[in-house]
Amino acid sequence: MIKLSRYLKPYLGVLFITLVLLFVQAISDLNLPNYMSDIVNVGIQQNGIEHATPEAISEDGYTLMTTFMTADDQQTVADNYLLMSPEDTSNPNYESTLAKFPALETESIYVLTDPSEQTFATLDPIFGEATWTFINYMRSLDTGAADASASESMTDLDFTQIYAALPMLTQLPSSTFDEAREQAAQTPESMQIQTAVQFTKQFYIELGVDVGAIQNLYILKIGALMLLLSLIAALASILIGFFSARIAAGVSQNLRQDVFRKVQCFSNTEFDKFSTASLITRNTNDITQIQTMLIMGIRILIYSPILAIGGIIMALRRTTSMGWIIVVAVVAIMLLIGVVFTVAMPRFKLIQKLVDKLNLVTRESLTGLMVVRAFGNQKFEENRFDQVNKDTTANNLFVNRVMVFMMPTMMFIMNGVTLLVVWVGAQQIADAAMQVGDMMAFMQYTMQIIFSFLMMSMMFIMIPRAAVSGDRIQEVLAVKPSIVDPATPKELPMNAQTTLEFDHVSFRYEGAEEDVLHDISFAAKPGETTAFIGSTGSGKSTLINLIPRFFDVTAGAVKIDGLDIREVTQHDLREKIGYIPQKGVLFSGTIASNLRYGNQNASDDDLALAAQVAQASDFIEGSPDGFEREIAQGGSNVSGGQKQRLSIARALVRKPDIYIFDDSFSALDYKTDVALRRALKEYTGNSTVLIVAQRINTIMHAEQIIVLDHGRIVGKGTHHELLKSCATYQEIASSQLSEEELNI
Repeated sequence: MIKLSRYLKPYLGVLFITLVLLFVQAISDLNLPNYMSDIVNVGIQQNGIEHATPEAISEDGYTLMTTFMTADDQQTVADNYLLMSPEDTSNPNYESTLAKFPALETESIYVLTDPSEQTFATLDPIFGEATWTFINYMRSLDTGAADASASESMTDLDFTQIYAALPMLTQLPSSTFDEAREQAAQTPESMQIQTAVQFTKQFYIELGVDVGAIQNLYILKIGALMLLLSLIAALASILIGFFSARIAAGVSQNLRQDVFRKVQCFSNTEFDKFSTASLITRNTNDITQIQTMLIMGIRILIYSPILAIGGIIMALRRTTSMGWIIVVAVVAIMLLIGVVFTVAMPRFKLIQKLVDKLNLVTRESLTGLMVVRAFGNQKFEENRFDQVNKDTTANNLFVNRVMVFMMPTMMFIMNGVTLLVVWVGAQQIADAAMQVGDMMAFMQYTMQIIFSFLMMSMMFIMIPRAAVSGDRIQEVLAVKPSIVDPATPKELPMNAQTTLEFDHVSFRYEGAEEDVLHDISFAAKPGETTAFIGSTGSGKSTLINLIPRFFDVTAGAVKIDGLDIREVTQHDLREKIGYIPQKGVLFSGTIASNLRYGNQNASDDDLALAAQVAQASDFIEGSPDGFEREIAQGGSNVSGGQKQRLSIARALVRKPDIYIFDDSFSALDYKTDVALRRALKEYTGNSTVLIVAQRINTIMHAEQIIVLDHGRIVGKGTHHELLKSCATYQEIASSQLSEEELNI
């Protein structure tokens, strides 16, 4: 699987852009709970007032707050506030301050000189501590005001009564409030500031500020930011989907192309290692598994860890007191995933092999359908298919049942964690150790973390199957063809006449214990026909297959015009050969497209002449569509004899120097056979013709007949010479010819 990562190199730029977009999406998603928390904590509980530090405060309010501050804090506050009176109309900030705080028209107020984030960061803790110092002191007095001061909202606090007590409070020494100040220091800073904001709200009301407008403006502002983040996340998600699909499709395209090219280079030796059904599955289903895994992997496998780690960081920034809940949730999920995949992993690895087997049985049954029907074995084939189908179904059902078990368990963990967060969070809110918005944000971050692990677990379902598919594809790509072009190829002579020579050739199949061909030597001359005959298994087709290098010789050499065919490229070699296989193979398309398969530039006249020589003109012209008649896949809509004649015509269109007929006349009747051979003799001219045949009548007029028996040449000569000198040939001839024909 890892070896296939090289196919990602052309897409590294797009992959980097996608990675950036994943971070953008994750950051957007991770910030949404923060803003939601701000709406609850600030927008609702604090009426949209963000800071404990009032931007303006009445003189009485200023005196009240500074009374409960330390001397250092009083100096810090004094350095940041300016007393502005109704007479200060010459002040450049007077009009803007009056617009925000209408009370300035009738009374003097303290105004914050620099309302910046740095100033608020300095003063907010001071005002927060002063507020809780006041609350704790008032509690210690055990008065009605104390009860009101301790309330969460502070909405019922009567500042008129408190201001009336200011002369007394200001006369008290600072040490009087030390105990209350120590108690205030024990309160979380967030709670200090949230309570102080309620004081600030009362100060603003005193100054004639529309607090409701502040709240509405804040909620609309944060809501707009959340909407913007959602749109950014959605756009990033769309682009990520587009780019990941593009990467996956491109990698799959290149994989299919390379697998197809590799298979095109296979010799028969390599084809023996892989079944056709398996090669088809590897180039379709297996690559589709890789493509799906890439699409989902880029979108989920990278995004989920970012979201999980980011969620943990953001949750702990809100509160560390409930961090143990995240640990419990993650451990539970990891245990669940571990158990599930320990059980399911072996079955994942089995899936592709079962698909291979299913494809093999299906392909064999469909290809051999006529044979199946002829022998009445439909029930047998149904049972064979049913068994493989049941094995595949049972395996998939087992895997799916395990996955089905995982999903509700994961949801149970998710809901249980939600309840735990609410339970613990509610207790902390009651103890004033946490704000409601923080608990809600923590809950959302916990859900994001669990959801991240859920998404990763879904990827773990796909990765094992994709890994198996990747290994199967790599098996094909890693095969080194046994037949390769030379490093420095030579060029075949451009002679009008070509001589083919076998020079002491021996051949043995890979893994076999003995040779199939033994010391074969002969020369096939231009303008002559060299025929091969022998009993079944004598090595005729094997010998023929050595010429186009479907196999390479084990010993000796096959030469064309004195040049060893292993010293030239396979393309150049096969350009000189017109090959007609024993089993005629046609491709889907038309008759014309099949004939032009040998020569794409062939004219209509060339096709007509080749068809005439191959004795195919009658059935071609008898069709209303002529050469445009459609040919079904594998030539299933033409007869065996027609298929053979079209295969011969295809080779003739090529006009090669060497013709190889591998028992290509077996489906022809005697009359057509004679007419075709006569026409071939005239058409091939000075070409070298090699014919493998089972019938004496087909080859008896050949200039050279080679008789094979158990891979050895036992006779060589003309028909008449062999009748006199070769016992094997005599035996074959006597079984096929009458006494009169033998004596001619």
